Amino acid sequence: MALEGVGPINAINLFLLITCPDEVTYADGKDVAASIGVTPVQHLSGGKTKIGHIRTHSRNATVRSQLITGAFTYINWVMNKPPKTQKDKWLQSLVARRGKKCTAVALANKTVRTAFSMLKKGTAYNAQTLNQS
Repeated sequence: MALEGVGPINAINLFLLITCPDEVTYADGKDVAASIGVTPVQHLSGGKTKIGHIRTHSRNATVRSQLITGAFTYINWVMNKPPKTQKDKWLQSLVARRGKKCTAVALANKTVRTAFSMLKKGTAYNAQTLNQS
């Protein structure tokens, strides 16, 4: 629950999705993010990769919806305050360039990949603070 935009429900959903043995075993965080639907679709043919759009319909639509809602909440909170971490600074610049909707999906993607890494390695989350000099 230390991740940005992750509350108790999102934490439980991510834990169950990543750690419980299912018919799908994920090799890395990118596979988990793709199954939730927060990364662009990749079309592979003849050794060439074409990146498509981000699908809104996935088999984990509830998890996707909750993660993006949590990301929106955190983004709205960050936009009214000066940045304290590197991620806050990144989010503010991304909102300025792309808007809140795109930023929410990007934060959800980053959250899923970070959660996968934390659960597989058994580490805790610590955000990098900005150097105030």
